[in-house]
Amino acid sequence: MFNLGMQELILILIIALVVFGPAKLPELGRALGKSIKEFKSATTEMKEDVQKAVTLENTQKEQPKN
Repeated sequence: MFNLGMQELILILIIALVVFGPAKLPELGRALGKSIKEFKSATTEMKEDVQKAVTLENTQKEQPKN
């Protein structure tokens, strides 16, 4: 996705450790994980809504008009 190597990840982790400190990192990790989980859930929900709308539209087009 971002094409980061091991050296770049280590550098990012060291900078985060210096900036936030060792006590704050687990809390930030949990918050980031929850945010990613909520984002995935919202995108899945949106996909399902779009799929339902497309299916409904297709079924309405297929019904013969009187």
